[in-house]
Amino acid sequence: MELICVRHGRTAWNADRRFQGQTDIPLDDEGLAQAQALAAHLRAEHFDRALASDLSRARTTAETICAERAIDIEFTPLLREMHFGRWEGLTWDQIVARWPELDAKNEKAPMYYTAEGGESWDALCERVDGFLREATERMGTTERALIVSHAGVMHGIVRSLSRSGASGADPVAQGIKFSPAGILRARGSYADGWELTAINETAPV
Repeated sequence: MELICVRHGRTAWNADRRFQGQTDIPLDDEGLAQAQALAAHLRAEHFDRALASDLSRARTTAETICAERAIDIEFTPLLREMHFGRWEGLTWDQIVARWPELDAKNEKAPMYYTAEGGESWDALCERVDGFLREATERMGTTERALIVSHAGVMHGIVRSLSRSGASGADPVAQGIKFSPAGILRARGSYADGWELTAINETAPV
């Protein structure tokens, strides 16, 4: 089976480098153009299933990709971005100013710290792993699924597919920075192992 995992297009908060988390921010004009470019880039590909976060930035991206397809999209809160609690809406500089005990040089802090009122990295990965395993159990061996979500979720997908340990930050996931509208491709199964065949594939806008 094959998974085509897509990060949503850009939002205004992405452009401002604000932590979005589960705050429902729509695509900006650039993000809408990226979604249209994704639709064109993936037009010739067949999907047996389409799954997406129910937050509007992912929903709009998925609906744009699937607009000319006879396929129902399964929207789910299980694919929502990591919940950043009181960090949502803030830039990293603003977060460090309010919580100076955090390392100002480490923008991957969510993998090491849990935002006040937010979700831990391990909790996110457990949520994503459980969802993926259930979703792939429903897929045939030759089926292909489109999954539209968020950067944090896609890091969780990498961790799940690479069979990393149950605790700590996965070294593979740490080294990847998913661009808005970036594509991650994987082929295989949980029984036989997964191969990542593309990371951050992009469509020309």
